[in-house]
Amino acid sequence: MAESPLTGAHRLLEKAMSAWGACAGPGASDDELLSVLTMCAGVARCTDRLAVTTVATLSRRGVFTERGYQSPAAALADLLGWERCAARRRVVAAEWVCPRIGLDGTVAPARLAATAQVFAAGGIGLRHIEIIARVLDTPAAARLSPEVWAGAEDDLAGKATLYTPTELLAYGTALVDTLDDDGPVPDDTPPPQVNELNLTRHRGRPGGSIKGRFDDAAMFDAIATVLDATSTPLTAEDDRSTATRQGAALAEVCGYVLDHADCVPECGGHRPHLNIVISLADLEARARAAMLDFGGTLTPEALRMLACNAAVIPVVMNGEGQPPSFTEVGRAGPETDVDRGRGAPDQAECDCRRS
Repeated sequence: MAESPLTGAHRLLEKAMSAWGACAGPGASDDELLSVLTMCAGVARCTDRLAVTTVATLSRRGVFTERGYQSPAAALADLLGWERCAARRRVVAAEWVCPRIGLDGTVAPARLAATAQVFAAGGIGLRHIEIIARVLDTPAAARLSPEVWAGAEDDLAGKATLYTPTELLAYGTALVDTLDDDGPVPDDTPPPQVNELNLTRHRGRPGGSIKGRFDDAAMFDAIATVLDATSTPLTAEDDRSTATRQGAALAEVCGYVLDHADCVPECGGHRPHLNIVISLADLEARARAAMLDFGGTLTPEALRMLACNAAVIPVVMNGEGQPPSFTEVGRAGPETDVDRGRGAPDQAECDCRRS
């Protein structure tokens, strides 16, 4: 059976590597060992060129996509066990130094034509290509004319044979900045303002947190003015921190607005108000537990304070505790159980707690 070209090439490579390794044996001279190192660098670049060409062909055929990989770099990392950076470096080289094939099958030169020639001759490695591609793919390089851009690429390809990748990056960045005389177009558009307030309910416990940002100076000043006026220490002995006083002031202002402000949008034909869900058993037990719409479970003390001025809306639940239908929800009347003092704190207790 005839030997396949790939099998024959592999057999010849193994034979060459065996002979090459013998040249680096214990009896080799210093000059011979240095020559072996030079040959290693040359062979590594040769195999890199073959790998880059193969990656370009596979990508053009769509082989990686057909096999379920999101990108060529992901395919190389998975198939060959390469680090993503090493795989990406070969993909970048394939995109920049290999000829491009149009939709109609027309072959176009590589994007980095001069760099491709130096790479094909073994003068530079993959890292040099990555640096040149990075330098010439910046906004500053995009502002150069095609002629100036091509001249810069030719210069960088020549310098790559003399400079290390780090030196080439510094040189290329300075070169593009020098060629980009005009610089970026000034942007006089003011940055977008962010005016937002985020309310987050605590998970697993009552209450929540409020976090806001107001770039609009007038909006922030309005809020700060109200809080500053409302959070003034009540007495000389008021040793609460500024944050504590401002938090209490915000809640006080919001409570006042709910009670008095006609400008607050109505909800279902009524001004917004706090909705407290409490069972009849808890209400008759002097209001020991209840639930708010947003704040979670109330403490008994806070619940009793709110119950002083509360209106009671009866809700009839079914036997399984399911939400009621519309006809099973009553209305707050002029005289409720709370008004008559049944199942709620007496007025003396409320007055005591307010004081």
